[in-house]
Amino acid sequence: MADRWHYLLVLLTCLLVTAPLEALGRGVYRRADDLVRAIGPVVVVFGVWDLVAIARGHWDFNTRFTTGVVLPGGVPVEELLFFVVIPLCSVLTYEAVQGTAALLGGRRRELEAVR
Repeated sequence: MADRWHYLLVLLTCLLVTAPLEALGRGVYRRADDLVRAIGPVVVVFGVWDLVAIARGHWDFNTRFTTGVVLPGGVPVEELLFFVVIPLCSVLTYEAVQGTAALLGGRRRELEAVR
């Protein structure tokens, strides 16, 4: 496999690993408006940060590991996807932990009520 797909493969792996967490959480994908409010600021802030860093020569990307699709400002498309995928995986993980904790907490109360 060509090296140029590595960045995308890492992002895809992150999505595949966290996708099952949707079943444990509270429907992250069904609440698109909440998801956009959670991820949107990340995309904007870090997108601008990348643009400034690239323009000043503080940051660049090894073209060997990217597909070569570059957005305005010299940002590889993988970098924009990173700012969407990683926060999405974080929200999925958080919601799964919260959902599992609520489930376990509810069962604990049920068991205590039986005693």
